Amino acid sequence: MSLFIGIDGGGTKTKCVLCDESLKVVYETQSGPSNFLTIGTDVVTETVLSLISECCKSQNLSSALIDSVVLGTTGAGRDSDAKKLENAVFAEVKSQSLNLNLFKVVSDARIALEGAFSGKPGSILIAGTGSIMFGKDKDDNIHRVGGCGRLIGDEGSGLVIGRKGLNIVSKYFDGRGKETLLRTKIETEFGITNQTELITKVYTDNLEIQQVAPLVIQSAKEGDELCKNILDEETDELLLHIMAMSKKLNDKFMKVVFIGGTIATDNYYSKMFKEKLTKFLPEIQIQQAEYPPEIGAVILAKQST
Repeated sequence: MSLFIGIDGGGTKTKCVLCDESLKVVYETQSGPSNFLTIGTDVVTETVLSLISECCKSQNLSSALIDSVVLGTTGAGRDSDAKKLENAVFAEVKSQSLNLNLFKVVSDARIALEGAFSGKPGSILIAGTGSIMFGKDKDDNIHRVGGCGRLIGDEGSGLVIGRKGLNIVSKYFDGRGKETLLRTKIETEFGITNQTELITKVYTDNLEIQQVAPLVIQSAKEGDELCKNILDEETDELLLHIMAMSKKLNDKFMKVVFIGGTIATDNYYSKMFKEKLTKFLPEIQIQQAEYPPEIGAVILAKQST
């Protein structure tokens, strides 16, 4: 029987599954974070090998009997970064005289894409703290839209919505802008009552700007026009992601799965976006993911053998 391990590594936790060739989960477990760009390759290597070891011990197996292991993790979007972690894991495997047949690192978005469509063509739109879109065409080519990061990208994300929300509040504080419901919500949530406190909270206390996004969404729901304008702009940006991906995949009836807190949950922003999508791109098919990302990693592990 062939066995595969799929690992979904995130910024807060790492999920791991041991599966057979039919994708049946034989064993599952989880551990701490695995964003190696923030916590280092040594820590993540230890986490990964610990998870593999736990899977093997659960079934009384040698790691040599695992056909392939794929880790999809935050921070592995560039091949050069992914290779650093791969090399670190293999170096540790060698130093411990362990047996590991195949081990590959890919981005967390890639395993989410494979899981969403069971390895078949389709696309995922991720809009949480940041934003990016991945798609797979009928020839198994992978395409990407967006994902340029917080400085020059992340359109439609919680980060951009939050930043724009703080901008309209800062303008109100010094007389450049109109009153907004968001101001009172920010005061209640973060204790910010003037521009000086706002600047201190953002630049000294390192306020997580994406935390403001739910307040912008709630203010818009309650009728605040300035916040509605922000959401209108950012839903348009997400439509542009989908239009661009549809052209890349050459698929007018493209299937898409939504991932991330801003669009995958039931809120005013996600409803606005879905209404626009239905109106302007009615041929796009929204569906739920067929499998979670960790199973997507197993699918890639099977393909690599």
